[in-house]
Amino acid sequence: MKTLTKAEEEIMQVLWQLKKAFIKEIIEELPAPKPHYNTVSTITGILVEKGFVSFKAYGRSYQYYPVVSKDEYTRGTMKKFLKGYFEGSFTNMVSFFAHEKDVDLKEVEALLEEIRKSKKNR
Repeated sequence: MKTLTKAEEEIMQVLWQLKKAFIKEIIEELPAPKPHYNTVSTITGILVEKGFVSFKAYGRSYQYYPVVSKDEYTRGTMKKFLKGYFEGSFTNMVSFFAHEKDVDLKEVEALLEEIRKSKKNR
């Protein structure tokens, strides 16, 4: 899966939230300072080229919608993150964070509980 730039990911977050949107609707959801219409239009076009977004034409207007789900992108990003920083090992990642001084024991226990639930549901 291709990687998104910060600007592309910001637009994807809006599209995942709205499910489908015209450029003006995307701009409305972005934080201030609002980017120019042409900027958002260009970035959205790049997302179409990368295969993350598609569109439906209404005359000269286009309504965009995500083709790649947020879960699918998150899964791919996390796998790449694990591979790049923790040798592909979830254990190495958890160990790294467990050794950080600001990790709350309740968070670790909650993580373990999530793992147990996940294994039961397989």
